Amino acid sequence: MTARKGSISVKTNDIFPIIKKWLYSEHDIFVRELVSNASDAITKRHTIARSQGHEVPEGKVRLEVNKENKTITIEDNGIGMTEAEVEKYIAQLAFSGAEEFVQKMKDVGNASAKDEIIGKFGLGFYSAFMVAEKVEVETLSMTPGAAPTLWTCHGDTDYEFGSSTRSDVGTKITLTVGPDGEEFLDRWKLHETLTRYCDFMPHPIALLDVTAKDASEEIVNETRPLWRKDPTSLTDEDYKTFYRKLFPMEQEPLFWLHLNVDHPFTLQGILFFPKLNPNKPVQDNGIKLYCKQVFVSDNVKNVVPDFLGLLKGAIDSVDIPLNVSRSALQGDPNIKKISNYIIKKVAESLKKLFNSDRERFEKAWEDIGLFVKYGCMQDEKFDEIMRRFVLFKNSSEKLVTLEEYQASVPESAKEKLKEKYVYFEKNMSDEALRRQLLAEGIQVLETDQYIDPHFMQHCEYKKQGETSFKFTAIDAAAETLLEVGDTTADDVRIKDFFKQVLVGEDKTIEGRLDVEVKSLKASSSSAYFKVDETMKRFQQMTKSMGQSAFAAPLKKTLIVNPRNTLVQNALRIWEKGEKKELAEKICHHVQDLASLSSEGLSSEERERFVARSQALVQELSQFIV
Repeated sequence: MTARKGSISVKTNDIFPIIKKWLYSEHDIFVRELVSNASDAITKRHTIARSQGHEVPEGKVRLEVNKENKTITIEDNGIGMTEAEVEKYIAQLAFSGAEEFVQKMKDVGNASAKDEIIGKFGLGFYSAFMVAEKVEVETLSMTPGAAPTLWTCHGDTDYEFGSSTRSDVGTKITLTVGPDGEEFLDRWKLHETLTRYCDFMPHPIALLDVTAKDASEEIVNETRPLWRKDPTSLTDEDYKTFYRKLFPMEQEPLFWLHLNVDHPFTLQGILFFPKLNPNKPVQDNGIKLYCKQVFVSDNVKNVVPDFLGLLKGAIDSVDIPLNVSRSALQGDPNIKKISNYIIKKVAESLKKLFNSDRERFEKAWEDIGLFVKYGCMQDEKFDEIMRRFVLFKNSSEKLVTLEEYQASVPESAKEKLKEKYVYFEKNMSDEALRRQLLAEGIQVLETDQYIDPHFMQHCEYKKQGETSFKFTAIDAAAETLLEVGDTTADDVRIKDFFKQVLVGEDKTIEGRLDVEVKSLKASSSSAYFKVDETMKRFQQMTKSMGQSAFAAPLKKTLIVNPRNTLVQNALRIWEKGEKKELAEKICHHVQDLASLSSEGLSSEERERFVARSQALVQELSQFIV
């Protein structure tokens, strides 16, 4: 047979340099494209054979690497092609506006054009030219009476057909590797690439290094991944083993969710809720996207919302395009449906776990609480399901929902609180106030300074049905719940005394500190600090956003308890006039105790507190009222 020559129909000679330039940093993608094509060819052959009642051999993709000849061969026993089909599907690149496309690709800054080149215009096969100087395609179609054919191209628009002696149905592609692809002549590099892209393809993939001393064929993939199996047939250990395969360096997952839907889109997958490692930053590429068991990307933006980005696992859908670029996903109508489905299933899974195994849910809360609260703020549907299952730790170290907290408030306090949720910051002690409120049967919710200020604001502004939320700081609640009696003459004198000592002499806090005197139920408490609720919440949120340097100073009010013996003695000493320095020391000591029970003391304040305390003890040991 005389060789027949031709020219690839693209209306431009620039296509090969563009493919090579674009794929320079990701040229391992040629493995995915060629092996995926081979797998598809096997599937097509089996589908046609079943429809015709014919038997076909088990499908298999075989890769051979030969360092000496500098060749990589990808062979399959799939459907094969006739010469006409080779010319149609390979020799004629069927995309319109090729010249315009090429011009866009010449613009290095055009990232969206780069993202769309593979898959969109049928250029997957031509990714082979990123590593190959010459590509040979030898194929025999399963069509009865078809003749084998050989197609050869040297990386330009010219090609030629030649005769072939191939007798087995299928296709063999031989790449003669150039300098840009020599790393793939290393069996381990090829193995690593196959594992990355082809680990779960539906047909066995065998790898053989023919130049190795102990050359033997190795199957590198698992043809039926866990997400393709019936969940009722799987054990916990099956899921944990699969997780270790995907993420060998991670701790055991907390729990998982098996996804399976076939309408209005097709989606299968498994999402794992990981145990967070405080010493390791959270990675946002823990979910791997597959299309028909072919790895596509671990960039799940738009497919999975940000607040679920800490999840790990795999999602497989024919409705996720192979060219996973941001612009492509944003414009794909199925992506929003898939995203909404995943959000709903995650919420329903968490709800089910809460209702069926509360203990396990609580154990996982330290790891999942952050993303659940963030999810409530980010997605309305997620919020509708999950807000009522958000947990806070109360004064008794018990995790409770907001509804459970509200139910625990004594009837005597409900009218005063007016359905408010009392909270304190995790990093601030407020120990004295908490003990006093707990003695009254009133629990307090522990919050952090990062996500909780935003979540509380979200709950207050986003009302759900008839349920309203209002959070109040522990100091504001103490003022409402712990005060007793009316103001007396002694109270006025105590206020004047404390203001003169604490505000009048310390100009560093003038304008930021005020003093009030209110009788508290517990005489053991000398004083506590109250801050402006609005400013406190604002400062919490600015801190959580890393803007503490710009946070406005808080206006604080020292609430002094006139029923406390220490306060009463300080006033008496002051009014006698003989030991005013001692009275001032007691006054500062009361302020320090209030600081210790609220936001704590700075290192400079601690030093002053220790010095004052030592001086106070020494003087009190020599003086009795």
